[in-house]
Amino acid sequence: MNRHLISSNSAFEEAIGYSRAVVDGNWLFLSGTTGFDYQTMTISENILEQAEQCFQNIEAVLIEAGFRWQDVVRVRYILPNREDFEPCWPILKKYLGSVKPASTMIVAGLADLRMKIEIEVTAYRST
Repeated sequence: MNRHLISSNSAFEEAIGYSRAVVDGNWLFLSGTTGFDYQTMTISENILEQAEQCFQNIEAVLIEAGFRWQDVVRVRYILPNREDFEPCWPILKKYLGSVKPASTMIVAGLADLRMKIEIEVTAYRST
């Protein structure tokens, strides 16, 4: 199968040396995605706005790679503050409520103190 790398052209990808996503056959492995607007490299201070932007960033990659939300099989939420997770639930449900992928929430520090949430997804497109 063909392996295809997807980039958002963010400064982080170049500085660290990774791809926004890797498509390998029917699989899509999407790196942890934060609430940065990659066009302006700005980020809101609001956790809900960051969560919404995360999903918009993820959706852009899904579309570019030829995947749909229904193809998402795994999601990981990483937050520095566990108290911020429950307020995000309506946004999570908005995008994945009907998909119901396997998921995990991890409390951990993120690379930039402005980041309040990072979301990683794995998707599988059946043939």
